[in-house]
Amino acid sequence: MKVKKRTVWFLTLVSLVAVISVFYIFEDNTPNILTIFSDEAINETDILGVNKELTQPVNSESDLFQEVRLEQANKRSQLKAQLTQKIASDEYSAEEKNTAFNEMDELIKLESSEAMLEMLIKSIGYSDALVRIDEEKVMVTVMSDEISKQQASEIMYIVRSEFNDYVNVQVKFEPFN
Repeated sequence: MKVKKRTVWFLTLVSLVAVISVFYIFEDNTPNILTIFSDEAINETDILGVNKELTQPVNSESDLFQEVRLEQANKRSQLKAQLTQKIASDEYSAEEKNTAFNEMDELIKLESSEAMLEMLIKSIGYSDALVRIDEEKVMVTVMSDEISKQQASEIMYIVRSEFNDYVNVQVKFEPFN
């Protein structure tokens, strides 16, 4: 008697599902997810490899930088809300919704690129940096009393290394107040 391959695969799948179901039904050690995220559990958790004495809070040295970031975030959140409404609406065609989705994706990539570049620039020793990307132009403002040509070139190299295409990079410095 020949048994078809589909029948064998189907019976194997059904028996596997049955075994897994029995296993989960009779298991008592199901974790309570709410206890994992309790305040007590979070306070008791230590992050390995982090020196608490060297850890610094992440905040901006410059109120000007914070204001610019806040304005930019507000504009982008309004644009995201408009694009989300466009995607969810029945009034637009599939092509228009696809275009809106692609615009939102590009906006998210832009925000993450700016944040990554700010972090990279801060990692080379600047107390704060503001990166704004506008089409093919990247404007970098760093918090420093002075900036040499070598330091500006280093910042330009970091920015250009993050992009595949050639971009126009403008580096300014903002003195400490």
